[in-house]
Amino acid sequence: MNLVGVTTKNRVISELLMDSLVPLPYLPETGRLLDLGSGGGFPAIPLKICLPAVHFQLLEPVNRKSVFLRHIIRLLELDRIGVLSERIEESGDRLTLCGYDTITARAVSSLHQTLEWCLPYLALGGELVTFQGCSWKKVLEESSGIMKKKGLVVSRTLPYRLPGKNAKRTILFFSKKAS
Repeated sequence: MNLVGVTTKNRVISELLMDSLVPLPYLPETGRLLDLGSGGGFPAIPLKICLPAVHFQLLEPVNRKSVFLRHIIRLLELDRIGVLSERIEESGDRLTLCGYDTITARAVSSLHQTLEWCLPYLALGGELVTFQGCSWKKVLEESSGIMKKKGLVVSRTLPYRLPGKNAKRTILFFSKKAS
């Protein structure tokens, strides 16, 4: 069952697990977190293990991945975590409007589209955490219109490199302010 694009144990550890944990020091230790497009569980499952008091909601539209996520949650005996097997634009009232303190999105869609999807669910003062590659400045510039329109500001940029990789990556933290 191919749940993630990488296939070796070392690559899973360096490219998925370690990447998932980069924003950890900047995330709240309580509250509610929505992970958009959870896939094989990255970044949600590693973050949940490190943040046991946070209530997690994983959103994954591919059924076999949702089944896998539920299985992993049972095996690890994680609590305060649920999985919805649907797309965000089809979730209706199953997600809490303005109710998530943190939303994570890794490899989901364009930044502009991710912002459109996530903003209705982000609490005032909450943070949207997006994982970006080396062209983050261009992507951010392309999304400036929706940011201004929706009262979103970049609260933190976190540049980093994964061990053994030359490619620069950046995590963008967006804060929702009163509009």
